[in-house]
This record gives sequence, C-alpha cells and structure tokens, in this order.
Amino acid sequence: MLLDTIVAPITGNQPAAVAVIRVSGSEAWLVASRVFSNWPDKPESHKAVYGRFHTGDDGLALPFAEGHSYTGEETVEFSIHGSLASVRALVDLCLASGARMAEPGEFTQRAFMNGRMDLTQAEGVRDTIAASTELQLRQANLHRNGVLQAKVSDVLASIRKVLTHVEASVDFSEEIGDFNREAGLLAVCSDNEKVNALLTTAESGRILRNGLRIAIVGPPNAGKSSLLNALLGTDRAIVTPIAGTTRDYVEEQAEISGVLCVLIDTAGLRESEDPIELLGIQRSHAMAANADEVWYVYDAPVGFSGADEKAVAAFSRPVFVVANKSDLLSIDPARGVAVSAISRSGFEHLVEHVQGFIEGAGSVPFVNDRQVLPLQRAAESLDACVMALKNDLPDDLLAVGLRDAASHLGEITGETATDDIIDRIFHDFCIGK
Repeated sequence: MLLDTIVAPITGNQPAAVAVIRVSGSEAWLVASRVFSNWPDKPESHKAVYGRFHTGDDGLALPFAEGHSYTGEETVEFSIHGSLASVRALVDLCLASGARMAEPGEFTQRAFMNGRMDLTQAEGVRDTIAASTELQLRQANLHRNGVLQAKVSDVLASIRKVLTHVEASVDFSEEIGDFNREAGLLAVCSDNEKVNALLTTAESGRILRNGLRIAIVGPPNAGKSSLLNALLGTDRAIVTPIAGTTRDYVEEQAEISGVLCVLIDTAGLRESEDPIELLGIQRSHAMAANADEVWYVYDAPVGFSGADEKAVAAFSRPVFVVANKSDLLSIDPARGVAVSAISRSGFEHLVEHVQGFIEGAGSVPFVNDRQVLPLQRAAESLDACVMALKNDLPDDLLAVGLRDAASHLGEITGETATDDIIDRIFHDFCIGK
C-alpha cells in the first residue's frame, strides 16, 4: 500500500474559491508531469509553479521532495478553482495518470509510518480538524505539537534507563555489582507519578472533546427553559407563566467560555396524575442519570424547600444548585448560586463553574479514551515494580515489570501499537487527511 501513489482533495468536499489536491508517493512528480502542462524538468522543492492543467483549469503546482513533505514522500499539491467540477476533473485525471484514491486518513498514516509524527500527534491532527471551540483547538495543537508525546517519551526513557541497569546487573553482576535498588525505587515511583498525573486528565479530556452534558432539572416554573434560552442566546424552549409547559426534554449545544456544553432542558419535577407529564418527568430523571452534572434550578423567591432537598439527594450524578430569579430577592438565596435568567446576573458564576471541568486545557495535554487503557496498564506494571523493589524480589522479575510498562506506554506513541490499533485510529479520519 505504501508503494502506491495516492491522490485526494485536502480542502473538503464543498464548493469554494480555491481547492487543494494532494498527490503523494514515489510517482507523485511523474503524475504531476502528466496532468500539469508547465511542470518543470527539474522541480524545486517548496517552489510553486503557475500553469495550466490538462483539464483546462489553471492554477499552482507546489512540489515537495521526499523527506520534506507532510507524508515524508515525494508530493505535489495542486491549487485550483474550487468548484466541484474542477476538483473532480483533476482528481479523475490523476487517477488515469497512475495514482489511486487515498483512503481515509492515509496521508497522515503515511506520515506516521515514515516517522514524521507519532500516534499522539496524528490524533492531534484529527482533533484539529474536528475542533469546534477555541479550547478544543488549543488542546489539539498541544497534541499535534508533540507535548503529550514528549511527556510519554520522558517516562519511557526513564523506565528504559532503569531496565538497562537491571539487565546489566543480572548479566554482569560480578563486573559491575548489584543493582542500586534505592535509586531504582525513586526513579520508578517518579515515573509512576507522571503516568498517574496523565490519567487524571482523562475525564477533562473526554468532556473537552465530547462536551459537558448538563441536565437542567427542577420544579415547574423555576425558570429552567428561560435559563436554557439565556445560555443559548436564542428562544429555543417555549417559556410561559404556566407551570409544566415543558413536557419533553430539549437538547442543544452551547459554547460557554470555550467549553462545549450539551444543555438538556427537562420537564418540571412534581407530583402529577397527567400521563403525558409523568412521561416527561420520567425522561427528566433518565436525562439526569446520563448527564455529567445535574443543574438543579429552583425559584429563589419561593425558597429551597424540603421537597427540593429530597429531589437533590435522589440524583446519582453530581448536582449543582442554581437559585434562579435571584434578582427578585433582597437577600441571598437559601442555597445555590444566585442567578437571573432574565437579567443574566450571576452568569459569571456559571461560567467559572464550567471552566473548572477543564482547568488547564490550554497548557496541559489531556489524554483521550484510547490512551487511557495503556496508561492504566503501565501504572499497574509500575505498581508491581515498586512492590518488587520494596520487597526485594529478584531483579529478573523487576525487569519483566519494566518491560511491560514500556510496552504499554509504547502503544500510546505507536512504538508498540498493533496494526489493528493503528488502522482504527486512521479509519476515523476524513478523506484527504
């Protein structure tokens, strides 16, 4: 597969003023010479050439020499007019000239296979494409720029250093003496702390990428729908003075200070004999059970009652209490954060609360779901190494634990990742990346 020359648009599938088509592989420049009338006899890497394609369109051809392109292969990128017809015509001509259509993520997979990036950086490329908020983009940039790779590689280097000393002491104990177990214990404990520090970012990483699911619940007429509308900046949910207006849940996405939030407005919680309202209340509880957090909204002028206390205690998810309509009070509310959905007073407290879920997103790399399991296994192996060192177990057993830890960490960067893991990662990419 890596011997093939591949082609695909890399600027999406929608009409635009300009489109870019990438050809990559050992015969990329040969394909370019067959489709571009002004292709030079001796192309100069990174120097664009203006001319006309044999499709009738005109544009630029930008050559990249082997070892100096995105994929690490000989590459050329064509800039043409971005109509669907222009793109399709040039891609078809490249296919007829010796290239084949690229698979999803194949350009980036080739970059990985050719040592241009590791798996964490490749995943950073995918996250960059998928980013819809500024914080998601900043986090993706951390991964793409190798910040997580550097942290994992630092631990790997330390583990391998200890392993080298252990193996040397086993094989050449008479020449170099016994392994310094005290120094080894300090190093392994430090490595374990670093691995566990990465694991603590997993939940923040999940929330940052997938969104913070917030179920807005509470008694009828507490202003839940008004709060949703105020957070969205639009009248998405119907608001009336009549209690119980919301019979079903309303789910919408909003960006709150750079954090993607999935806001779920639910039916008011109360005793009812109306079968439709009861169904809505059941769905409210179901939404709350599957949320990252429950925002319990009550009417501040009415007060926080015993029924409210009982309702809050019944939720299995963390509960954040919001005292709405607090602008109508002359004193502080009995409980919760004081806000007003109408005047938006107190909303800064909601923003601060949401930001707390992804603290450090702009400077600390958060691990993703794929990376969690190998990190957990590495931590377990390092735990075993710590016990081996503390209990004076044989050095060969310690070496096994260190090798296991290194192997698991290698899955994160790609050093020891299986073909199945690699294929799954790049299969999630779009065509052209």
